[in-house]
Amino acid sequence: MAAETQHQFNARESDWGFTSFMPLGELYDPTRGYLVNDTVLIEAEVSVRKVLDYWAYDSKKETGFVGLKNQGATCYMNSLLETLYHIPYFRKAVYHMPTTENDAPTASIPLALQSLFYKLQYNDTSVATKELTKSFGWDTYDSFMQHDVQELNRVLCEKLEDKMKGTVVEGTIQKLFEGHQMNYIECINVDYKSTRKESFYDLQLDVKGCKDVYASFDKYVEVERLEGDNKYHAEGHDLQDAKKGVLFMDFPPVLQLQLKRFEYDFMRDIMVKINDRYEFPLQLDLDRENGKYLSPDADKSVRNLYTLHSVLVHSGGVNGGHYYAYIRPTLSDQWYKFDDERVTKEDVNRVLEEQYGGEEELPQNNPGFNNPPFKFTKYSNAYMLVYIRESDKDKIICNVDENDVAEHLRVRLKKEQEEKEDKRKYKAEAHLFTTVKVARDEDITEQIGKNMYFDLVDHEKVKSFRIEKQTPFLLFKEEVAKEFGVPVELQRFWIWAKRQNHTYRPNRPLLSHEELQMVGHIREASNKANNAELKLFLEIVRGPDERPIPPPAKSFEDILLFFKLYDPENGVLRYVGRLMVKNSSKPMDIIGELIQMAGFAPDEEIELFEEIKFQPCVMCEHLDKNMSFKLSQIEDGDIICYQKALSIQENECPYPDVPSFLEYVQNREVVRFRTLEKPKDDEFTMELSKLHSYDDVVDRLAEKIGLDDPSKIRLTPHNCYSQQPKPQPIKYRGVDHLSDMLAHYNQTSDILYYEVLDIPLPELQGLKILNVAFHHASKDEVIIHTIRLPKQSTVGDVINELKTKVELSHQDAELRLLEVFSHKIYKTFVSTERIESINDHYWTLLAEEIPEEEKNIGPNARLIHVYHFTKESGQNQQVHNFGDPFVLVIHEGETLEEIKTRIQKKLHVPDEDFAKWKFAFFSTGRPDYLQDTDVVYNRFQRKDVYGAWEQYLGLEHVDNAPKRAYHNRHAYEKPVKIYN
Repeated sequence: MAAETQHQFNARESDWGFTSFMPLGELYDPTRGYLVNDTVLIEAEVSVRKVLDYWAYDSKKETGFVGLKNQGATCYMNSLLETLYHIPYFRKAVYHMPTTENDAPTASIPLALQSLFYKLQYNDTSVATKELTKSFGWDTYDSFMQHDVQELNRVLCEKLEDKMKGTVVEGTIQKLFEGHQMNYIECINVDYKSTRKESFYDLQLDVKGCKDVYASFDKYVEVERLEGDNKYHAEGHDLQDAKKGVLFMDFPPVLQLQLKRFEYDFMRDIMVKINDRYEFPLQLDLDRENGKYLSPDADKSVRNLYTLHSVLVHSGGVNGGHYYAYIRPTLSDQWYKFDDERVTKEDVNRVLEEQYGGEEELPQNNPGFNNPPFKFTKYSNAYMLVYIRESDKDKIICNVDENDVAEHLRVRLKKEQEEKEDKRKYKAEAHLFTTVKVARDEDITEQIGKNMYFDLVDHEKVKSFRIEKQTPFLLFKEEVAKEFGVPVELQRFWIWAKRQNHTYRPNRPLLSHEELQMVGHIREASNKANNAELKLFLEIVRGPDERPIPPPAKSFEDILLFFKLYDPENGVLRYVGRLMVKNSSKPMDIIGELIQMAGFAPDEEIELFEEIKFQPCVMCEHLDKNMSFKLSQIEDGDIICYQKALSIQENECPYPDVPSFLEYVQNREVVRFRTLEKPKDDEFTMELSKLHSYDDVVDRLAEKIGLDDPSKIRLTPHNCYSQQPKPQPIKYRGVDHLSDMLAHYNQTSDILYYEVLDIPLPELQGLKILNVAFHHASKDEVIIHTIRLPKQSTVGDVINELKTKVELSHQDAELRLLEVFSHKIYKTFVSTERIESINDHYWTLLAEEIPEEEKNIGPNARLIHVYHFTKESGQNQQVHNFGDPFVLVIHEGETLEEIKTRIQKKLHVPDEDFAKWKFAFFSTGRPDYLQDTDVVYNRFQRKDVYGAWEQYLGLEHVDNAPKRAYHNRHAYEKPVKIYN
């Protein structure tokens, strides 16, 4: 019979034992089988396992390196920064950029980068990047927005290159990353060659259709033949057959290869990620095959043999994912994975094979069955490679130590480290200490009427003492005596209490027996929350000479009251002092003292108010001077506000009494106004009330900007997360109060955007605004016209309005309105259709004259759609539409040659250009090229005019119009900008 147990020991569970034991009687019982020949066998199997505890893992201890903290969506930036940091020559150059001790890291990119690199080199824990992103001019929104790494790399290097000018490290970026290539066009039949030298900091290599880096370079230098309709116009030789290509003049010491994992799919109009398998070698030989990638003029003395230094990886799809980097800092056999805060050692197989992409087969669960293997796509793959040239390795992988770091930076960062250590120690010892905050009359006088109006004091702005909990309170009083110069025997402390109405007032004085206790005990007795601070009010009684005197004994009937004085003429509230009164007395009994405290004439009439609460609304009530404090429910710590009795003139003040003034203070809001044209710049500020209505706000705004008609103002609220205007403006009287305009989910903004309209906002809201592009029948131009009509209007009304704005070919010309998307016609509107449902935000509205030939189409004619298109070269040959589509009448028996004549006349194309055009019949996206003798009518089987036609006549020619730039950027990204 055997008993088994097991346990896994680790740093946090280093000991382990049992709560119950076997009785010795059982051990010695021969029938139980434990003892054999008076011997008991106990076996212990001990194995040492390397178990990674994510939270306890120490990157510095395990690898010698530390990572970077992720701000929310900055993993793409972290992987790039780690890569640049581990190029020692680059790091040394950054250290040697001139900075001063007066520079602020959040405003200086060089200093922020120096600080970041220093911490990566010498810190024991992960490093934050907030200083660096703030130096970029980024806000929180940018930190939560994915960007393109290649774009960030280029923008950052351009900024550094600019800031290095005129310094000892000028030209570093070029020395490290700049290579040169030669673009050439060489005629085949005549002696003519055109060349152009270009520089590059990185190379974009195709992934799609290429098995590895070498295949991409082969494709990069692939020669294109310019012949047929695509001949080259050589100067002095007219059109010639030619070869076009690119070769390299030289490669940089640090070669950055951007793999085109993301590309734009024109057919689906979306960005897609290419997860195809794509291999890259540890050593890259760009002199292979007798230097096939090099220009004849290239320097052949430089050996272009490169060693892989970094692999930057994207894991995920086109709409999201995670970035990290594999780096071997010294080009040794050991690789490291830098994944935000976590750094781990990795083997070369993880770096190469697992980052090639492609598909992977799952092992067969039932090998006996002849099931096809299950394959899945690997969404983690390399998208950027960094190679270092072997001949430059010793220069690039150089030594970088503290001598390379400016003295002021070392001092600053060591001081930061010491402060961080102090904070850590402070936090570790926090359970032994408590914080005691002591408020005095001086604090109340300083705060009331400036940045504080309600209650008595902001405890965050009073003197704070950090005291060990086991310190006797009498010793603490000695500390107070040293700080404030008030002898121990003249001090009387009151404990603050939070009332049910959320106000905070001195509640009772500490009793003599309480002062014999430890500070920690007093805190625990006065606060339910174990970690709460001890808040005290120090009552100091002063004699006629203003010197402290012993406070008088406080009886049960005595109450301590605080007084504020309000001046309605100047709108000023201030603290004037406190009094100890009997609860059986009346306010009338202390009128003289209050008048004296205020400095009023002895016969001045005053009004008294009790400040009761300010949350969720202000409550400040008139106090009867002839009723006792007890009957008025006045108690210790209560606040009484008073002022001169109201005169007729003072009744005309904006806030004539204390309640109205406190109501104003509670609801006032200083709003920053910005124009929509400059959404980042404050134009001016205005003090408003949260209770102001929509009309109140626009009236005051109109007065501020000198506008006669406030109804022409349109307001737009602020998005607290994006720090941008919200997409939808505020409708006319669409909110009740200013507080509603400033609310954004659970946050409150202090920003409003405004614009001045041409017409009143109520009138505008009743209109439908459409932007209509008009294609002139006889001119090669398209002009956008804004049409404003009541929402119940029809398309016919739009056309009539448009006729008043455009130049028609003749007086009786008729127009039609088309719905266009991606350069194709999807709909022809009927004149009776209501415009309320038309959406021109996603579709283009195109208006054109209806040709006379279309007005009376006979049975032997039909309308077809005609679209412009180009086709990609190579194997893909995807079709891309462009330009303005149009409708054309074709007749039965009409040949393509006859139709071409009409199209050329309609589009005003010169003969020389039109001769290069090709014509194709399209059905389900595939072109079928037509000959001049083909009868086009027979190809089209559908007669309906509406809908996105699958069949159309395509015009293939070069797109000479300005093209939209589709960058290698995800759909969820925005352009990278570094502002400083």
